[in-house]
Amino acid sequence: MAFELKQNLRLSQQLIMTPQLQQAIKLLQLSRLELVDTINQEMEENPLLEEASMDEGNEEEVHAQAEEDIQSIEREDTAKAVERTEELTGEGDGREEFDWNNYLEDYGPVGVSYDRKDSDALTLDNVFTESPSLTEHLMWQMKLSPLNREEVHIGSQIVGNLDNNGYLCATLAEIAQLENVSEEYVEAVLRKVQEFDPPGIAARNLQESLLIQSRMLGVKNPLVEIIIKDHLKDLELKNYVHISRKLKVPIREVEIAVLLISNMDPKPGSMYSEEKVQPIIPDVYVVKSGDEYKIILNDDGLPRLRISNFYREIMAGLGSHESSEEKNGKKYIRDKVQSATWLIKSIQQRQKTIYKVAESIVKHQRDFFDKGINFLKPLVLRNIADDVEMHESTISRVVTNKYMHSHRGIFEMKYFFGSSVQRTSGETIASKSVKEEIKQLIAKEDPKKPYSDCEIVDLLKGRGIDIARRTVAKYREMIGILPSSKRKKYF
Repeated sequence: MAFELKQNLRLSQQLIMTPQLQQAIKLLQLSRLELVDTINQEMEENPLLEEASMDEGNEEEVHAQAEEDIQSIEREDTAKAVERTEELTGEGDGREEFDWNNYLEDYGPVGVSYDRKDSDALTLDNVFTESPSLTEHLMWQMKLSPLNREEVHIGSQIVGNLDNNGYLCATLAEIAQLENVSEEYVEAVLRKVQEFDPPGIAARNLQESLLIQSRMLGVKNPLVEIIIKDHLKDLELKNYVHISRKLKVPIREVEIAVLLISNMDPKPGSMYSEEKVQPIIPDVYVVKSGDEYKIILNDDGLPRLRISNFYREIMAGLGSHESSEEKNGKKYIRDKVQSATWLIKSIQQRQKTIYKVAESIVKHQRDFFDKGINFLKPLVLRNIADDVEMHESTISRVVTNKYMHSHRGIFEMKYFFGSSVQRTSGETIASKSVKEEIKQLIAKEDPKKPYSDCEIVDLLKGRGIDIARRTVAKYREMIGILPSSKRKKYF
């Protein structure tokens, strides 16, 4: 079998994402906080990018002079500029025509301008303060307690092995082996730690935590301790009649004991959870003006970018007879100008896209903003994509991690999309509206006789919503509502 080399010419088409498009897609799917971090990182890496201050002087003269400098530089080295830009764009003759009057300026808000002077200013009530963690709170108490050095060391091991709810994760044997002491000694230190605040801390299970709280709260009802020790499962199932029969006590006494237990905290360490609650900063404001809704992009906190004017002085200092260092410097500045321009274009395009999508959402969900959640319409990405003439994947990137503020509250833009449920009249209703109907029905039920899932099905049919019992159970679990057996209140 013979081998030979041949050359063949073949034409083919191939889709290649340009760097500009890749950057635009990346910025589009970022949340507001991620966008700010990305902009700050670009400003650190690109010396030609700077944040424009609000008290700039006459910027028009600066922009005109900058444009003149760029044009003179491009006339000196046109061929190199053509070769460079042709590789990046792949369109036309390869020349990148910069609109310096637009891109050397800082970009402003898209759509309606929004003056935040009339809005609520940041007050001291809205400033977050650092609260002590559970570990810090317990160690502070340990330093004030009459423990010797060895007991403090073992107590530190106990505190360090508590979970977010305040329960001890490690066993006494593990701590004893680590500290080379007996388990009895560790247990003695554990009992001292369990006397710290909050009550019930450092327990090994729920039963022990409730018993500690009962002792520290000074509960004198002996029935409380008996129920916690022997009938915790019946207590969970609210089977108070069974407890009354087994203990041979009146049901009223069981109810009084259960009422005392229900005031205890099953997660004593949760109040010192280290999870920080971050406020949501909306990307879009929906403001009603007369009979219409206006879309306002929130640009507060976003750096207003422009290309630095410092490069003009550097370019002006380069003579006609350039050295290799000067040529490299000129090429570097040109590349950074190109990169900065791409970033500003991408941010502008991102803001415009968010504005269009938000405007389309408000148009489709006008009844929701006028009348409330019960009038939320079924909506899919295809509806918005057809309206704004974009691809569904673009709409999906826009609504992810973006929030909309309105007089109805703050909602993630993805909230307005959802499946539909068929009404008995033939119309459709959004699944979120059905969940709200279920929530309202349960809120108005008799606590001593809560609605079962089958009864909720019948009540929804009376409102023109026909769904199965398993669908009601699924929706109920999604909105965090317990079944009827656990919602029932005896007293």
